[in-house]
Amino acid sequence: MAKLSSSEIEDQLKALPGWKLMEGQLVKEFEFPSFPDLISFLVKVGFLAESADHHPDMDIRYRRLTVRASTHSENGITEKDFQLIKQIEAAISLR
Repeated sequence: MAKLSSSEIEDQLKALPGWKLMEGQLVKEFEFPSFPDLISFLVKVGFLAESADHHPDMDIRYRRLTVRASTHSENGITEKDFQLIKQIEAAISLR
């Protein structure tokens, strides 16, 4: 997949509240009521990522999960990243 331009990235981010472009990655921090809630969501994201064969960087800090998505093979953001973060947003809305 081709790397997206800055304007393409900014346009898509408008529909994804809380997601930001930081240091060449799409980034969002999620906060959960408890550590088990975070882990449950992390497992869902893990299965989504594995199914897409596209694995974001994730950082756990007690009840906070930071997700960072980029396409390493393209050295930037591609449509594949947006597909995955849209799935992540759908999963968070179901919990």
